[in-house]
Amino acid sequence: MDDRSAEFNTRLKKLQDIKEAGIEAYPNDFKPSATTAFIVENFDKLDAEVLKQKSDTVSIAGRIMAKRDFGKASFIHIQDRSGRLQVYVKKDIVGEESFATFKKSDVGDIVGISGTLFRTRTDELTIEAATFSPLAKGLSPLPEKWHGLTDVEARYRQRYVDLMVNPDVKEVFAKRSEIVRFIREFLTSREYVEVETPMLQQIPGGAAARPFKTYHNALGMELFMRIAPELYLKRLIVAGLERVFEINRNFRNEGISTQHNPEFTMLEFYQAYATFEDLMDLTEEMVSSLVQKVCGATTITYQGTELNFAPPWRRVSVKDAILEHSAADKEIFKDKAEALRFAASIGIELSEKFSHDKIIIEIFESVAEPKFIQPTFVTHYPLEVSPLARKNDEDPSVVDRFELMVAGREIANAFSELNDPVDQRERFTAQIAEREAGDDEAHHMDEDYLRALEYGMPPTAGEGIGIDRLVMLLTDSASIRDVILFPQLRSS
Repeated sequence: MDDRSAEFNTRLKKLQDIKEAGIEAYPNDFKPSATTAFIVENFDKLDAEVLKQKSDTVSIAGRIMAKRDFGKASFIHIQDRSGRLQVYVKKDIVGEESFATFKKSDVGDIVGISGTLFRTRTDELTIEAATFSPLAKGLSPLPEKWHGLTDVEARYRQRYVDLMVNPDVKEVFAKRSEIVRFIREFLTSREYVEVETPMLQQIPGGAAARPFKTYHNALGMELFMRIAPELYLKRLIVAGLERVFEINRNFRNEGISTQHNPEFTMLEFYQAYATFEDLMDLTEEMVSSLVQKVCGATTITYQGTELNFAPPWRRVSVKDAILEHSAADKEIFKDKAEALRFAASIGIELSEKFSHDKIIIEIFESVAEPKFIQPTFVTHYPLEVSPLARKNDEDPSVVDRFELMVAGREIANAFSELNDPVDQRERFTAQIAEREAGDDEAHHMDEDYLRALEYGMPPTAGEGIGIDRLVMLLTDSASIRDVILFPQLRSS
């Protein structure tokens, strides 16, 4: 029997003793009157004499995180959703029977305490327990060491323990909730309507990605977990909603890394009678005000690098970014063979099957993308890699699109939407050719979406923002796993 099993069995025996004594081990009738944070906020400034005179009775419930026994008295620390507070449990006060039950408690147990407040000799605000109630026995002991790098995999697998013992982790997810709430309020205050679109789709569309497949038995048909909500949200623009957004999960059957998880949260929003330039302005306003709200300033530190989100942010085209950050000649934008040669010269070996535009993007992602540390809008992407975006009026070889880059990674992707159904059909047809040539991330033909466009979609701009990556930035988290409560992991 290993140490953990011995500890488990010892705790199990204590639970059995409590039940045999006729005490309800898992009651559901204890009602705390306050949180630990409320008590600290309202009483911590009072001195010992004032506390003694007030004699306020308070009750709290939470998990025992520390316990020091002194025979007929003990000090414990109780942790609830808002913080921790010390409790003094004395046999002469709670009574012999209740104290005997208390002695069978362990670190990790959920308990309820009622009593009055006082200050110890070290001046620590403490509850003097008048009653003690066991609420749930912790049979598995809390780990003594949980935050080291050697335990990182265990932390992700047992996030419930991670959140118990690491306050910094809990703060990350509290901040994530605040970020999502701010975005939702920002958009709804500008007349956007929040909607929900299908997670199960007959045709996966809206992004270049490999989908997860499933099968619906009753319908007798193959379905796909959505890779993006884009085409459904644009159907709603056709329907006349004009401003819509969705914050929800996408699923992509791709690799796992510090920046990628198979399921992740995206914000997508669409606005009729707007352009990609309008969305740059809106994104600047939304994200800079979000950073100010959540972090208290528009300048933050991410992984040791200072990031300044105060607008205006720099705007640069894909073409200019490549020229700025490499020794490339302008000929690479005109001649595919020259682009292939330059790619090879900087260590990017690509097949001649790659389209000219894809070669350009491969070069951009290698030489320029990692260099954009401060918030930067990279604009005017090549046409062939943007099959849902509107062609630029002055240069139809590129589209009216931008990606927001921060800390060398993409945070947002947006464009003026293609609303010409004839052009869209031609683009989908070209994507089919890409799929037949071996690109399994190329877009599918979606006849129903084309049918929607044929009813007429107003000029529209749309954008997607990766919530997980945004949270990473604002919580100084190195890995996407640190901001997803239950990330996908290999089988243990």
